[in-house]
Amino acid sequence: MSNSKALKVAIAGLGTVGAGTVKLLAEQADVIAARSGRPVLVTAVSARDRNRDRGVTLGGGVQWFDDAETMAREADADVIVEVIGGSEGIARRTCEAALAAGRHVVTANKALLAMHGAELAAKAEAKGLTLAFEAAVAGGIPIIKALREGLAGNRLSQVYGILNGTCNYILTTMRETGRDFADVLAEAQALGYAEADPSFDIDGVDAAHKLSILASVAFGTVVDFSKLHIEGIRHVSALDIQFAQELGFRIKLLGIARRTDKGIEQRVHPCMVPINSSIGRVDGVFNAVVAEGDYVGRAVFEGRGAGAGPTASAVAADIVDIAAGRRAPTFGVSAGALTPLQVSPMDERRGAYYIRLMVVDRPGVFADIAAALRDEEVSMEAVLQRARAPGEAVPLVMTVHDTQEAAVSRAMARIEALDTVVEAPRLIRIETF
Repeated sequence: MSNSKALKVAIAGLGTVGAGTVKLLAEQADVIAARSGRPVLVTAVSARDRNRDRGVTLGGGVQWFDDAETMAREADADVIVEVIGGSEGIARRTCEAALAAGRHVVTANKALLAMHGAELAAKAEAKGLTLAFEAAVAGGIPIIKALREGLAGNRLSQVYGILNGTCNYILTTMRETGRDFADVLAEAQALGYAEADPSFDIDGVDAAHKLSILASVAFGTVVDFSKLHIEGIRHVSALDIQFAQELGFRIKLLGIARRTDKGIEQRVHPCMVPINSSIGRVDGVFNAVVAEGDYVGRAVFEGRGAGAGPTASAVAADIVDIAAGRRAPTFGVSAGALTPLQVSPMDERRGAYYIRLMVVDRPGVFADIAAALRDEEVSMEAVLQRARAPGEAVPLVMTVHDTQEAAVSRAMARIEALDTVVEAPRLIRIETF
């Protein structure tokens, strides 16, 4: 071994990921030592409840701290692994205390990085320390390393993907069973795929945290969560999924970061994607990320986006890099070289759209809708209408050719004001990549 001195690791948080990391470092000790050039030892852990069974055995030499921030300052450790979660509070204080004490930080905390990533990167860089976060985005998929190192010779034009397994599971199950959102969400909660309070997942916030990190690494911009457009999946109905299928699409919650001549688009929302596309085929709890570069073309990464094993795998990769003495700038370039994010406004988005209206079936309705679209220069491509039910509300579905978001928004406002349209129009953007 090139350096027989062990790398000492302290783990803050012994939930699913923390316990999974302890287990991996013990079971894979020989593999990790061979790849690091030195042994890696867990010397300290921190968690509130000492009596809870976490399914892992801690050796006698492992020190237990009740307070993670104290551990970050006082433990006999070279690296602090923060897997507590949350953008503020104890998680943030633990990472700041670790850097202040001259210790490397490995974190799985996407919310913390989305809110304070640039500032923490600058603190780490000033002290010659590593702030590593492979586990914060897409679980076991090594996407940070791929963007930052594997694709370092490319100018990236876009990075997009399925970044939340809970939403992908719900949308997949809705498609396969024909059941509605609330029903499938309740089942996902019962199975442990969705949290008791699922709003971070289903409202797109979790995916947006991850996208803001990916955009920073891909484009060398300061992480700026405040500039994202975010929509979740609460309003996607079984009806929309059925129509999507008829039109040759699947509905996915995507995070999209794309260079345009107006700046960088950063948006999270449901999309219709072609059934046979690389992203359209990714089902269940799986994540997928696609990167497009000028020399590499399109690179697709797919795998499990959460869970003890995949996330611990990503934490271990960062620990091995630190043990082996490999360093890369936190977000691909030095903290001082990150440029302010020039965001492309959502109104400037150009593309095709799926529109579903619930209309009272009576003469002249379609002419009124067509007039609103014509006046805003929005051009219809295809129309689907269910069996007629005179005097009752029926779905009217259309797709429109590539147009500007602002024009579609104006047309929707006019259509919603018609007395024959009985609920707010449902609009889903079509992405063919």
